[in-house]
Amino acid sequence: MAYLLVMGTRKGLFRATSDDRRHWEVSGPLRLDEDGYADMMGIYAVGIDPHTRRVLAGAESPHFGPSVWYSDDLGRTWSEPERAPIAFPGDVEESLTRAWQFAFTDEPGEVYAGAEPHSLFRSTDGGLRFELVRALWDHPHRKDWFPGAGGGAVHTVIPGRVDAGGTDPRAVTVAMSTGGVYQTRDGGASWAPANAGITATFLPEETPEYGQCVHKVAVGPDGAFYAQNHHGVFRSTDPAQGWTSIADGLPSDFGFALVAHPGRPGTALNFPVISESCHLLPEHRLRPHRTDDGGRSWHPVDAGLPTEPYYGIVLRDGAATDGAEEPGFYFGTRSGDVYATVGDSGSWTQVAAHLPDVLCVRAAEV
Repeated sequence: MAYLLVMGTRKGLFRATSDDRRHWEVSGPLRLDEDGYADMMGIYAVGIDPHTRRVLAGAESPHFGPSVWYSDDLGRTWSEPERAPIAFPGDVEESLTRAWQFAFTDEPGEVYAGAEPHSLFRSTDGGLRFELVRALWDHPHRKDWFPGAGGGAVHTVIPGRVDAGGTDPRAVTVAMSTGGVYQTRDGGASWAPANAGITATFLPEETPEYGQCVHKVAVGPDGAFYAQNHHGVFRSTDPAQGWTSIADGLPSDFGFALVAHPGRPGTALNFPVISESCHLLPEHRLRPHRTDDGGRSWHPVDAGLPTEPYYGIVLRDGAATDGAEEPGFYFGTRSGDVYATVGDSGSWTQVAAHLPDVLCVRAAEV
């Protein structure tokens, strides 16, 4: 069995392949176009289609603007659609800043893109062309959504889930900074906030209906949701009914990335950061934390990671799982290091070192 790991950085796209997820062959920055103009673009979003293994890369050039590139040979060669894949309709007086997230559904060819400014787009042709999900864009709350320090974006998209009651093709959960968690149960025709219990310490009302700066949301195989907030870590089996804090036991309740185990309920990884004003690691140690009981307790998992002082944090899409039966977990840091661990080994292997700032990683069994 082979595994593919795609890593988006501040300066280009990298890929790694492995047969055992312990020894990796790394290549990059990848040549996206023949002339090399796209090789140094910032890659803020990557996605791997579970049906076709098409790879999408959301790239942003300071000269040419944002676009979405695709590869149908596991990242060896790349193409860009002739027309801008993600663009606002003519009656919307906004332009795309960048794509932040790609999320594939169980329907072949269907993929969502979370974008900046706060928006959600949907494609039915595998990501060649997207259309704006108008009901979320036209939501009456949108006038009050504002950019966080990292920009105003829909950065989490979870198709098929809104609670622990099972999957539903009409259901989608999104999260944004700032704005909070919103859900649809009718295929995107209407959206409702789902933030009860999530704090917004920077607002006059600490637990408002919406306006939270949710950094990342993940969902476990049992339908339980986990949220890393701008100060606060939460869990819910039904976000429409509210969230419960699970931050006790973590060295900090601030952070960006969070990953749920794809096959085991109650297990998730968290990547703490000191605070909103100090984006460094607690005790300057590269030390992810894991829960195996739904957040009632946490313990560090840092075997194989550097023991000396370390300063590169993990950004909101800088961690992922490959979804295999014995899953691999991956993360990359702003210091350009990428690590992997398999199953319950608890020991990390370095995949790559000294890359540019790692912005996002995605992995798949191929």
